[in-house]
Amino acid sequence: MCPWIFLENSASTESSSPEVPNTLGLPRKKWRSGFVSLYCSGALLSISQPPSSSYITLINSKQEKNEEFQINQPSLTELVKEKNLAQLEELGGVNGIASSLKSCADRGISIDDEEAVAQRREAFGSNTYRKPKTKGFFNYVWEAFLDVEIIILILCAVLYFVFEMGVGRAKEGWIDGSSDVVSIFLLIAVSATANYRQNRQLEELWKVNNNIQIAALRGGRRQQVSIFAILVGDVMCLNIGDQIPADGLLIQGHSLKVDESSITGESDHVEVNHGQNPFLFSGTNVVDGYGRMIVTSVGMNTTWGKMMSQLSHPSSDQQIPFHARLKKYTSAINKVSWTVAGIALIVLVIKYITENTKDENGNHEFNVNKTKFIDILYSALDIIAAASSVFTNPERLPLSVTLTLPYSVKRMMADKALVRKLSACETMGSVTTICTNKVGTLTMNEMKVTKFWLGKQSVKEEGSSYSSVPPNVNELFKEGIALNTTGSVQKFGMGYEISGSPTEKAILSWGDEDFNMDMEEETRRCNILQAEAFNSQSKRSGVLIKRKVNGTVQVHWKGDAKIILAMCSSYYDTSGFINDLDDSQKLEFQHIIQGMAASSLRCIGFAVAHNLVLGQDVEDSNEHKALKEDGLVLLGLVGIKNPCGPGVKKAVEDCQYAGVRIKMITGDNVFTAKAIATECGILRSDNDDMNGEGAVIEGMKFRSYSPEERMEKVDKICVMASSSPSDKLLMVECLKQKGQVVAVIGDGTNDVQALKEADIGLSMGIQCSQVAKESSDIVILDDNFTSVAKVLKWGRCIYSNKQKFIHFQLTFTVAALVINFAATVSTGKVPLTAGELLWLKSITNTFAALALATDKPTKELMEKPPVGRTEPLITNIMWRNLLPQALYQILVLLILLFKGKSILGVNENVRDTLIFNIFLLCQVFNEFNSRNLEKKNVLEGIQRNKLFMRIIAVTIVLQVAMVELLKKFAHTERLNWEQWGICIGIAAMSWPIDWVVKCIPVPEKPIFSAINLKMKNYVRWMKKFKPNSSLKGRP
Repeated sequence: MCPWIFLENSASTESSSPEVPNTLGLPRKKWRSGFVSLYCSGALLSISQPPSSSYITLINSKQEKNEEFQINQPSLTELVKEKNLAQLEELGGVNGIASSLKSCADRGISIDDEEAVAQRREAFGSNTYRKPKTKGFFNYVWEAFLDVEIIILILCAVLYFVFEMGVGRAKEGWIDGSSDVVSIFLLIAVSATANYRQNRQLEELWKVNNNIQIAALRGGRRQQVSIFAILVGDVMCLNIGDQIPADGLLIQGHSLKVDESSITGESDHVEVNHGQNPFLFSGTNVVDGYGRMIVTSVGMNTTWGKMMSQLSHPSSDQQIPFHARLKKYTSAINKVSWTVAGIALIVLVIKYITENTKDENGNHEFNVNKTKFIDILYSALDIIAAASSVFTNPERLPLSVTLTLPYSVKRMMADKALVRKLSACETMGSVTTICTNKVGTLTMNEMKVTKFWLGKQSVKEEGSSYSSVPPNVNELFKEGIALNTTGSVQKFGMGYEISGSPTEKAILSWGDEDFNMDMEEETRRCNILQAEAFNSQSKRSGVLIKRKVNGTVQVHWKGDAKIILAMCSSYYDTSGFINDLDDSQKLEFQHIIQGMAASSLRCIGFAVAHNLVLGQDVEDSNEHKALKEDGLVLLGLVGIKNPCGPGVKKAVEDCQYAGVRIKMITGDNVFTAKAIATECGILRSDNDDMNGEGAVIEGMKFRSYSPEERMEKVDKICVMASSSPSDKLLMVECLKQKGQVVAVIGDGTNDVQALKEADIGLSMGIQCSQVAKESSDIVILDDNFTSVAKVLKWGRCIYSNKQKFIHFQLTFTVAALVINFAATVSTGKVPLTAGELLWLKSITNTFAALALATDKPTKELMEKPPVGRTEPLITNIMWRNLLPQALYQILVLLILLFKGKSILGVNENVRDTLIFNIFLLCQVFNEFNSRNLEKKNVLEGIQRNKLFMRIIAVTIVLQVAMVELLKKFAHTERLNWEQWGICIGIAAMSWPIDWVVKCIPVPEKPIFSAINLKMKNYVRWMKKFKPNSSLKGRP
């Protein structure tokens, strides 16, 4: 132990010990002085001596860990940020950087050694950034405390206490004031907890949304890695639509272009190549080509990381259209409520001034001076506090409705739907048309080559390979499959693993199994000089290669069979000879393509250009040159089977039955598209609208229509084949112009514009580019159309659940408003006090929001048409149900208020307790009525929602405790069994009333809209017959 450490500990021990008298004798003092001197000299001696080897190891342990890598983080950051090519060359180029980072350009880093991974993370950081400080729970408490309603209630509670103290009732003042304050803080706690909980769930949702999976090479194996797990030295695989996850350098790539607008603000795409610009930046997007990069900086060491750390996460303040509509209603209720409260206050003041002063004999004496001012203040405070408790704050109702969203979003995750924008939950309930892709949405994405045509003959499989294919054609096919691809084949022992898009995986699997293709061998035999990546516009991909053995140069093309056929002037026959391809023979090949397409096969063509002559400048140049596109030799045609997904046909039928039209928009030819659409149920022979003229159309024809023709025909179209991204965007625009609520399902960069233009965008979670996900509102995690149907059902369920709570809340509000107004004007007292109303609001209404939000989607929701955008929030059915319930509660409670003492034979305190108890129990029974606004049996399906019953039970238990145990706090009296029975019996009458009311038919046209229209017509009629001003003064 070091002497100075010992002395420090001794000193701290002495200082912390209690003070005692100094009773040490002189000898002991001498011994202690000598002891201290000895240790001080030891300390000075140790300081003068050099540190021991173990101490040096301890101090420099972290330095040694950093020195294991031959380059440090600041140098890497500066290299990429400044795009310093000279410094890159000094460091040995990209391979030199990889070596310095203990990585390999071909195999990536090794993650077998956990300690080495930890050292790498410690030296260069992790791919995360500092999060902005989020609001804590007490921030929400403070925000709720600053609410105008709360401030008014607190002032009323303080004034109650002051007035009670002023008249010598301090004890009653403490009880009244404390009960109100506790109720207020209960309301604050409920509001703060709801907001805090929702914000936390939004943060969790944000984390899931940003947990991007990207392909990386680790230990020579390609695997999907979370963006948060990426390390410096990782080798990442980039394709069109990927978001670059970190700063880095290009190892190899072809036709790679990047959108750097998120960093630089410039819209022009930047070409990235190995020679002149190998620098890649985090947060940018790949818009063309493909390649591999090595990561040099992650997290806060990147410009993107620093930018993102300054942005706030999504919060519960997201504006939702439903809430905007709801605020109009709540604002109107707020104005009416304060108007009524003001009228009651004026009436009360007039009544006190004119009538409430009596002389000693009990006669009225109209003398303002004898009016008790304290009585006026008490009643005024009662009215203001009651108004603040139940009528004000139009934000409160949206807040309660917002409680439905976290629950619903969580349940949608279980149904394989990740909500990125909360407003999408509402919009999905109003969708009238769904525009969907074919691949990956309606089909299984499990593709397999089932047909192969060489020349004009279908080649039959014999054993495990095509033995009848000539050797020269076999070799060309191996090259075309292995080199003209963005996928990969990795063999491990007796098995292999294929990665890439579904189409690439099907073709690579076919080449590996039927042609005995060795991808590594083909890659070693040839050099790729240039490449053109597949995109939705060209529908093809090409590669320029040079064989190492003889130096011959060739171009291989692969893509849509019709496009590849048009590029060819000759073809290989089954003998391996090249034949000319004239128009009549092209027509024969087109019939072959149509035949495969009619069998629901996706047709892919292969072609080659032989023995090209290139200049040395082309071979050495990093610039992209156009590949030869004409005069090609057709190698062959393949048909890929992509079967319709399980349950897709049933899901399509469910959507159509729910009044939602399904339109398939695909780049495949019209024959394939029609076959798949028929298989999935989009086209039906028993329905003329889905199989008549104009139901199937090609994109070029749709594009050629005049705007008027498009608007006329767009509703009839069920399938649009051979379409481009601009065709899909054009259809979405036309549908929206016709008033349709459009949902678009997409998975690639070509779908981004349509996803953004649509009312709601849905992307596929598995086979989907990151750019498409970022442009969507909801991500379908299992790439299955059946999940889309579930999302549609959830959208309607969320809207329905919100309407249920509005129905419940309005019944409570209307009843409380009328009861307090009538009682105040008649008796000068408020029967439902601020504390009681706060209790009802805090417990009953919040619990009701949770109870009504937990109802799951039902089949009945899909039997109704979509909810129109202009449809009123409060429907005729809701008005029909809530007004009789509110009227019943008003009549019963007013009868109890005026005649309750004589009818029941109870005193005033018991009567007030009965009114409070019955009013709450009426709300409990009305929760059952609100579960289904149309069904007469309020208990139907109740067993499916156990949480609802738990919430009802908790509400009743809390109310019993409030009445029986907290009578001083709540100003209540204990009730006997008979009185409890009366309360339950009166409240339960709301069920038979609900049954009778639901038998009454309602008009389809909104009541208030019809009244408003008649008023407008009346005003126009009055203006029409208004006397002309020029006739004034005439007899």
